[in-house]
Amino acid sequence: MITVMASAAAVRSTTAVADARDTARAFLEGLQQSAVAPDAADTVVLVVSELVTNALRHGGGRCTLELTAHPDTIEVAVHDPSRHVPRMRTPDLNGGTGGFGWPMVTRLAHATAVTRGASGGKTVSARLAL
Repeated sequence: MITVMASAAAVRSTTAVADARDTARAFLEGLQQSAVAPDAADTVVLVVSELVTNALRHGGGRCTLELTAHPDTIEVAVHDPSRHVPRMRTPDLNGGTGGFGWPMVTRLAHATAVTRGASGGKTVSARLAL
């Protein structure tokens, strides 16, 4: 099992999300096992982007990204200080308020989980096939 952790910026910025995507790409490229298929790598990067964006937007403006490689899966975990859990909602097609990310993550992942922290906050995680 290989784990890497990265802190996203304490502000809501596209730079923090881009940095998280770059961290995910570097993590996947650095795995010592057989090469990760390009489609699987793209899926991991997309899920990282969505979870970090949601944590920054709805979770208090800061988060920590944790990536863990298991034999056949990658676990993406994002920790943020908010106790509010992601929820399914009708996507906003006109107002730009979102609603697309969490349904997409749940469709792409083999499993998702939301764990509340003992001292507040939560961790949102997704397991993705290699």
